[in-house]
Amino acid sequence: QVQLVESGGGLVQPGGSLRLSCAVSGSIFSNYHMGWYRQAPGKQREMVATITRGGSIEYADSVKGRFTISKENAKNMVYLQMNSLKSEDTAVYYCNAIHPSPFYSYWGQGTQVTVSS
Repeated sequence: QVQLVESGGGLVQPGGSLRLSCAVSGSIFSNYHMGWYRQAPGKQREMVATITRGGSIEYADSVKGRFTISKENAKNMVYLQMNSLKSEDTAVYYCNAIHPSPFYSYWGQGTQVTVSS
């Protein structure tokens, strides 16, 4: 069973930075596409950033130029560096792992990010 554990959330002022981490256990990390998603109160969960097992990266338009996704296969870790945070970035952030074939999708428990003065 694959387990994902996020950490690094918290309260930050507008313009500040946070780094989220996701530790993956229970399977071969390098076989998975990884991603960060977020869900704000009253809104649907949305993609923030994804990185394929081959290293291709995509970002939501709202975070381009501010957020950076990265991973360390040797440590089974994926990160989300968030800079120039805005109040609209406030949400619960979830780590996701997808095994493409056969298809499996796993989620972490989420970590709260609050951007407020």
